[in-house]
Amino acid sequence: MTHQNILVAGMTCGHCVETVTQAVNSLEGINQVSVDLDKKQVSVNFDESRTDLDAISTKIVEVGFEVVSK
Repeated sequence: MTHQNILVAGMTCGHCVETVTQAVNSLEGINQVSVDLDKKQVSVNFDESRTDLDAISTKIVEVGFEVVSK
């Protein structure tokens, strides 16, 4: 299991948190997702044999947010 924190720009409200959480959770291999709106940070635990950081970042971008750093 891998843990990663991702800085994400554009999240401003609870709906943004819900959108990002649902998007990341839709990927195979995701164990846990936590979004901190104040820190603009997405913390994710995932199985690196089933998904990777690029796929997670791509999914966040697909729902309308900018990945600042991974």
